[in-house]
Amino acid sequence: MSEAEKQFAASPARTTGDRRLQPRFKLEVDIRVYSRTRGMLKGRTVDISESGIGAMIIGEPPLSEIVELNFILPSGPVRILATVRQKSAFRYGFAFVDAASVLEVIRRKCRDLAMEQSVFGGREPNRSQSARMSAAAG
Repeated sequence: MSEAEKQFAASPARTTGDRRLQPRFKLEVDIRVYSRTRGMLKGRTVDISESGIGAMIIGEPPLSEIVELNFILPSGPVRILATVRQKSAFRYGFAFVDAASVLEVIRRKCRDLAMEQSVFGGREPNRSQSARMSAAAG
């Protein structure tokens, strides 16, 4: 199992009173944010949902700016446009605004995570369980 796959095996990152339409899932991978006003910023993701991603970023992309995000999912690299929606210290929330084809890759992975986490109760599946799930999804 790759490092990116291990990161996806965590339980949903929902908090009490969270009114989001889609659940968030823990995801800790490197991310690059390309801002027209700040240039390239590096960081680390915190969580992901079908509609956006949270990340700890070094630098300060302005709120409401449309930026390009680059990160890696188990299915491969993702390059997607997003709006900087919120900031709390070094943590930023980004809302995806890109093409349906890229959003479909993220949507599929979130569905996979929901299935894995319901089957394994938030635990990470072992290698043989993960292989069986991949073969069944095949």
